[in-house]
Amino acid sequence: MIKAVNSDSPPRYERSPGPTSFTVFEPRVRELLAETPDMPATVLAERVGWTGSIRWFRDNVKRLRPEQRRIDPADRLVWEPGDAAQCDLWFPPRKIPLEDGTTKLLPVLVITPAHSRFVTGRMIPTRKTEDLLLGSWELIQQLGRVPRRLLWDNEPGIGRGQRRADGVAAFMGTLATKLVLLPPRDPESKGVVERRNGWFETSFMPGRSFTSPADFNTQFTDWLGRANARVVRTTGAAPVDRLDPDRAAMLPLPPIPLHLGWRNRLRLGRDYYVRIDTNDYSVDPHVIGRIVDVTADLDRVRVRCDGRIVADHPRLWARGRVVTDPAHVEIAAVLRREFQQPRAAVGDDLSRDLADYDRAFGIIDGGLS
Repeated sequence: MIKAVNSDSPPRYERSPGPTSFTVFEPRVRELLAETPDMPATVLAERVGWTGSIRWFRDNVKRLRPEQRRIDPADRLVWEPGDAAQCDLWFPPRKIPLEDGTTKLLPVLVITPAHSRFVTGRMIPTRKTEDLLLGSWELIQQLGRVPRRLLWDNEPGIGRGQRRADGVAAFMGTLATKLVLLPPRDPESKGVVERRNGWFETSFMPGRSFTSPADFNTQFTDWLGRANARVVRTTGAAPVDRLDPDRAAMLPLPPIPLHLGWRNRLRLGRDYYVRIDTNDYSVDPHVIGRIVDVTADLDRVRVRCDGRIVADHPRLWARGRVVTDPAHVEIAAVLRREFQQPRAAVGDDLSRDLADYDRAFGIIDGGLS
């Protein structure tokens, strides 16, 4: 009674710790976890010869596992002006209507200079290298300067490990910037842009609807104009107010135009269509059999022959479609009719008077004229 009165808490039964059925297996489990921290509990149970309750075994392994994992400290990163821009793809959780009536989840390329936190972004048709570089160049032009480093998280269209996707090295060389492909499990180096991706889903997406990718880009650009004027808690300033010193330390834009996008050179077949990504586009049939140059950016598909434009179409974001210019169909019909008509005789009249043959065989006098 006196002990209960003097206690600071209600009476509670406490059992003295003692050995359990897991105790004899614990040293061996610790050895295995030290070698392979992620070894599944079922495999551990088999290795140590456990025959009891697997749930009880899992609970004990769960208690031991954090002690055996190696520690990977994350340093506090300081982003200097002009030094780095973090690049990422954000997939809005809503399908966007396309030209053929279908809907699709499309990627949004986001580039954020780490010092100012100024966000630029736009929706692109695919995550292939051609579209990633086109989108990157458009967003860098919005910044007006080139960050000294572009940080990517092993996006296949840019590169993985030591491999760079085709055309990426030339793009970085033209910009005179450095591509940094971040190692796995390094979220701190790209946390600025990834936090903004989450912010888009909670602040931009709610209550919005979109009629097309162009409509999405219009709304997103308008919203970013207001978002970049808001004060960021970690910096104590609005990104737009920190952009000028950030941009001043960046590199200038290249003095030469960049040749980016989808490019192909081929001989135009009788079908008079060319393919970009998964879509086919008609070309003036007059150049069938000749070499044509096919180029496409995020908005247009153009075909040239000897420098002259012979096709110009809006680029479709839907897949597996055929884009036909009615004028090309009319030209093809005219050329087909001309091909099917017999050629007119050229030069002197090759027909002879039948009397010429009579004279040649001596039937009548006069000989062959």
